[in-house]
Amino acid sequence: MEILIRGEKPADEAVIHDITARAFAPMPYSDGDEQQLIDRFRNAGALELSLVAEQDGAVVGQVTFTRAFAADGSTGWYALGPVAVEPELQSQRIGQQLIEAGLAELRNREAAGCILVGNPEYYQRFGFQGFPELCPDRQPADYFQILPLGVAEPDVVIEFHPLFYAEDDG
Repeated sequence: MEILIRGEKPADEAVIHDITARAFAPMPYSDGDEQQLIDRFRNAGALELSLVAEQDGAVVGQVTFTRAFAADGSTGWYALGPVAVEPELQSQRIGQQLIEAGLAELRNREAAGCILVGNPEYYQRFGFQGFPELCPDRQPADYFQILPLGVAEPDVVIEFHPLFYAEDDG
């Protein structure tokens, strides 16, 4: 299966919304608002990087990266998520390809690092490590992870974009 990873285009927005809703619908940890979260980021101009996976001309997955904020004011921090793949195409490494392409772009940008909340067993393959002592408020410390890129060892709390905590306005 040939997968093309490329930047999001305006014509992809509705498909990304639908794929994300379908991908997260059966997940017990989902709040069911991941697709609205991406829309909020896009509408606020807060999507730092949005990549899609395309197969045979159709978008089949997407990954979102937004700016993250260090408590000490240092810059170059990003947050990964959500990442979604069409349910019938999951477990075929499409999500992995999206994440790897996004992280490669962050390295090109000389990012300090990337944070996420997710399954440690899955994300350790990309180099993410648990840093429960640096977990921001309102996040589960057992699932908070950091991938140091331009820093040797993170030593400051990195907070998600405020829109992560905003309520959907419709």
